[in-house]
Amino acid sequence: MRQESGRSMIEMLGVLAIMGVITAVAATAIVRGLGTQKHMQVNEDVMYMVSKVRELHREYDSFAGINNATIFGAIGMTAKNPYGGAYELSVDPSNSRQFVVSISGLPQSDCEYFMTKAWSDSAGFQASGGKLGGASGTCNSAGSANVVRITYGE
Repeated sequence: MRQESGRSMIEMLGVLAIMGVITAVAATAIVRGLGTQKHMQVNEDVMYMVSKVRELHREYDSFAGINNATIFGAIGMTAKNPYGGAYELSVDPSNSRQFVVSISGLPQSDCEYFMTKAWSDSAGFQASGGKLGGASGTCNSAGSANVVRITYGE
């Protein structure tokens, strides 16, 4: 009888199973990391928009001059968000001393995240004494038709 020094099929299947588990864990970590990166990008974009709009309208008593078609060019950014939807800036119809940042095209889970996030400089957060996140919107669509609105100003 001669001894073989090669690998058996069972050993190869074991190695493939271990590699499959490692790949699944890595893929999950990558997806989670991409989601976190999108959250951070939206947060940075919103903070940038808010600071630039305030800077542009500093000498006025209201934000009535906000025009979504031209404001993004004036502040030097695109209206497209990382989710494939859009940002929109508009004047609060009930108070021209406030403006609204809308984030559209959000998946339901991300919409819920942004609804519960503390937008600390927003009018809703300030008015609630920090008890509410400061955002409103609709997060009941299973697709990407969800919208979050955050109101800033006095």
